[in-house]
Amino acid sequence: MKFDVRLSIQNSGGALAIAAALVIGIVITTVGAAWAQQSSVLPPPPQSLVLPGNQGGTGGSTLELPSTPRQEGSSLNLPPQIPQQQELTVPTRELRNQPGYEQVTVTVSDPRGTYVTGLQKDDFKLYLDNNPSPIQFFRQDTNTPVSIGILVDTSGSMVPKIPQARVAIMQFLRDLNQRDEVFLFAFSDRPYLLQPLTEDHQLVIDRLGILRANGETALFDTILRGLEMVQHGRYDKKALLVVTDGMDNQSRATVQDVVDQARSMGVLIYSIGIGDPNASGRSLALGPFVFGASDVERVDAQTLHTLSTETGAKTYIIRQVGDGEALRAACEQISMELREQYTIGFVAPDASAGGYRSVHVEVPTHTDDSVRVRKGVEVGGSRSYASDPSAP
Repeated sequence: MKFDVRLSIQNSGGALAIAAALVIGIVITTVGAAWAQQSSVLPPPPQSLVLPGNQGGTGGSTLELPSTPRQEGSSLNLPPQIPQQQELTVPTRELRNQPGYEQVTVTVSDPRGTYVTGLQKDDFKLYLDNNPSPIQFFRQDTNTPVSIGILVDTSGSMVPKIPQARVAIMQFLRDLNQRDEVFLFAFSDRPYLLQPLTEDHQLVIDRLGILRANGETALFDTILRGLEMVQHGRYDKKALLVVTDGMDNQSRATVQDVVDQARSMGVLIYSIGIGDPNASGRSLALGPFVFGASDVERVDAQTLHTLSTETGAKTYIIRQVGDGEALRAACEQISMELREQYTIGFVAPDASAGGYRSVHVEVPTHTDDSVRVRKGVEVGGSRSYASDPSAP
């Protein structure tokens, strides 16, 4: 009887062991089949993250992210995202070759002075000689490269200001789009080209080290040279940055020559004037020494303001001589503004007649905002809309 009980128990234990083995086998088989089935199915399509609309488009751009991150070892890592350089948006060759085609740069800011971005073509209204005119080309200039000339006053009165100007311009260059092309002029009795057009901003920074103050001020002649050189730039958006602390006392050209040329070329002329616009008197420059303190501190704010207003740019006046922080802030503001603007293109009617046409731009959807644009265009003027060689 005892034997039978033990046998029964042993037989019962064996049955349990067999049953357990069968269960484990079924589980392993099921899991293996499921894993094999999962491995044979393609991963689901990637999710799309829509970013706000950017340069030149009314819709958004799409950044695709994988639905499941990669697994490497024991940690999860998103694949590295390589920033893509945005293509330059330019008018078609057919449009820009039409007689009377012109472009203007528009800056929109709210009552607090903050730039208003993200506007679309339909938000703008364009008027030529007070008559509505259709907008043929529109671009948001967030990533638009620019051809820029930097003109630095190195007359004798700039002796104590050169180090601060050098630091401010270096920061300006570092804030630019890496595709921007830049050239550098120094000027005193006449303009000196220190660095021709280049996309290597470090070359320009290196040339800043040779700035030396001496002599008088040929401001008008230098701006005309700058306008001439920037026309050789490859990009249709062009600008000059003028840093000066004085009055022109050496140029052959007149202020009207400069205004007329600026009107016809569509180049933004930004300027930073260092000194007191209301100071009076005369000075005498002997080498690096300038006598006549009141005139040394005087800056031709009126001329600088006229040039900026005519071209849709802006002038910054730094009254406290030697205020390096204000100088750096002005350079930073100009660099930022170039990225917060819009370009509007249009065809002026009756282009064969040529002549000057006043320009006015409104943003009816933002009635409280201010709109800055050049005063007008010279139809048939000597402007250039050079662009990327890849442009259609």
